[in-house]
Amino acid sequence: MLKKNIELSGRTVLITGAAGFIGSCLAQTLLKTVEGIRIVGVDNMNDYYDVSLKEYRLKETKKLAREKEEGSERPFLFIRGDIGEQELVRELFERYRPEIVVNLAAQAGVRYSITNPDAYIESNLVGFYNILEGCRHSYDYGQAGVRHLLYASSSSVYGSNRKVPYSVEDKVDHPVSLYAATKKSNELLAHAYGKLYGIPSTGLRFFTVYGPAGRPDMAYFGFTDKLVRNEKIRIFNYGNCRRDFTYIDDIVTGVMEIMCRQPGENPDGVRYKIYNIGNNHPENLMDFVDVLSKELKGAGVLPEEYDLEAHMELVEMQPGDVETTYADTTELERDFGFKPETGLREGLRQFAQWYKDFYGQKA
Repeated sequence: MLKKNIELSGRTVLITGAAGFIGSCLAQTLLKTVEGIRIVGVDNMNDYYDVSLKEYRLKETKKLAREKEEGSERPFLFIRGDIGEQELVRELFERYRPEIVVNLAAQAGVRYSITNPDAYIESNLVGFYNILEGCRHSYDYGQAGVRHLLYASSSSVYGSNRKVPYSVEDKVDHPVSLYAATKKSNELLAHAYGKLYGIPSTGLRFFTVYGPAGRPDMAYFGFTDKLVRNEKIRIFNYGNCRRDFTYIDDIVTGVMEIMCRQPGENPDGVRYKIYNIGNNHPENLMDFVDVLSKELKGAGVLPEEYDLEAHMELVEMQPGDVETTYADTTELERDFGFKPETGLREGLRQFAQWYKDFYGQKA
């Protein structure tokens, strides 16, 4: 197991996408568990999905921060802005001098990338380039600069690979969506900047993250919305899909473990590493829908007599989708002694209860 070589206490951490699902949960957990931490959060609060959900997450983070305030010290500072704006990013690095950067800001979604490609180029490529430039110049004039850059990649980079489980050693040269291509590009850019400018970086290939206050464009959330409205849900590839669902708390635990450990040099002399963060246990889509419906009934979101089968429509695979995602987490376990453990039923139970509380749903 790798030794911790970065102490989080007293550090300044820049989190991009701080009002997003993973970013907000990470910020809140850091505020709860790390003494003296200072978080600078940035998010453009775009309307890709319901902005009120982002505002809710941000409100929860600010509430925790107020509880931790001591005198004039502000443990959480939020800046509404877009990392695609180079001047904004430059000012963030110059003014706040983050020691750890966690880049979670990105235009997400495989299907949306087919109809809205510009958003992916601006956020995922230009935005990440701006972050890398900020890290690069953090070392100017002999400054200590950024000690560790973590950035969100995705299981989508595995594209049409047929070998499962997906290993970080596998070639990922055949993306099947623009979203996946931008995430693979992030990994290449990080390696190049590591080689040229000595930026220590770790890429995190997330596998289908879910949980309370998650993204409404994800299947479990979208299915719930439709079922509540008594609409049919579309099951792609006629139900013959498997996904490695990973609960949000496990994701945050993994990110925090990795934050504390700056990667060593790879054979190219670059402090660069990539990890899968997944549950290492893919679930059949039909089984997933069955568990979701039972937990929604248990939470009172759906009535007990709800006829799930009458609300399902089996359809063909959509462009950009893959049949299976399955994470090989061997390196994650070896280097950090950590493996996601939350079972699907427990995770969906937590989501169902949150959904009931948040939307005031009456069965």
